[in-house]
Amino acid sequence: MVDLEKQAVRQPIDWNTVDIDWQGRGADRGLRGIAFDGERVFIAASDELFAYTPDFEKLGSWRNPFLKHCHEIFVWERTLYLTSTGFDTILGFHLDDLHFHWAMHVRSKDYQFSGTIFDPQGDNGPLMVNKMHINNVYCSRHGMYLTGLRTGGMLHFNGREIRMAVELPPGTHNAQPFRDGVLFNDTEADALRYTGRGEGEEDRAMRVPEFETEQMQNMHMADGKLARPGFARGLCVLSDRVVAGGSSPSTIAVYDLAENRTLGSVSLSMDVRNAIHGLEPWPFD
Repeated sequence: MVDLEKQAVRQPIDWNTVDIDWQGRGADRGLRGIAFDGERVFIAASDELFAYTPDFEKLGSWRNPFLKHCHEIFVWERTLYLTSTGFDTILGFHLDDLHFHWAMHVRSKDYQFSGTIFDPQGDNGPLMVNKMHINNVYCSRHGMYLTGLRTGGMLHFNGREIRMAVELPPGTHNAQPFRDGVLFNDTEADALRYTGRGEGEEDRAMRVPEFETEQMQNMHMADGKLARPGFARGLCVLSDRVVAGGSSPSTIAVYDLAENRTLGSVSLSMDVRNAIHGLEPWPFD
């Protein structure tokens, strides 16, 4: 928890457990997404959803056989949606009945996308393939928006079909509709970007904070992938002009898109293997 006004940081949960599988890129490495419902804080690990009070007393946890390598989560109306990256699936968790009640498997063929609804409590679900690496879900009255490392852009599900809403650079994270365009982390370019529908006057590309320390000299390999500083991931909207974005090593920066400048940043670690995932404004006093 980062208090930007007081310049204070508090870690209410120390996720240090022996049952984390540290093997493989994007595997069970710790906590991922965060979302809120009333007086409950929901936090996702790779294959488990946790609920806490605002004081981080644990209320319960839930698993599902089709939840694996979860990344971002999002609350819309009375359902919490989770990205099950391993299964190319979006899962729905009912916030009143406290069970997984809906699921959609996303497929692609010849640049066409389709979604198959299935019962997450049944046996007839998809295989764990991780073809598109779906890592973000966002909902509004206009529908559900999905993004993955290999989707080619932000997809839109209108309740009947899935279509490409906007093409985005490879490796995009955290894409979501914003103002009259799309806000996203252009991870390959180490930047947070906003692109509008107009002639480009409002477009922004805000480079994440850079680090040039001796600790950054020795990069770390994880499953053949290079852990590097500047990996842009984690994003939340603070107002219609101010947003916060994350990057490695564990850095959160605040950007004023209207003035096209960085307002400030805070780093929680200098270990390049540590990166931000989910970011949300704290809704409690």
